[in-house]
Amino acid sequence: MSKKQKTNPPSLRARRVSQVPVMGAEDEGSQPPAPARAAAQPATAGAAPPITPSQFLSWKQRKDAHEAAQKAEAAQKRAADIASGAVQMNGRELFQHEPWVFDNNIY
Repeated sequence: MSKKQKTNPPSLRARRVSQVPVMGAEDEGSQPPAPARAAAQPATAGAAPPITPSQFLSWKQRKDAHEAAQKAEAAQKRAADIASGAVQMNGRELFQHEPWVFDNNIY
């Protein structure tokens, strides 16, 4: 009986060490051509004028108002669900709605 020798598959045998890329080393052929690099950038990168501080503050106020309205709506829906018994209360909500549950004077 002869022992089988481990052999690499043909794809690994044909590959030479010089063909294996080194980590961190970039060859010049790996970068896409200039038109492809330009297409990868957004079209508005250089075309849009910079915004003014007043424009930013106006956008920020609209955004904050929208977020506050969403939070208020979610809180109102949560309160309605708790009142109807559709969802289970967490500890804080239970303490706010039924504080007698936490009264230790009974014991």
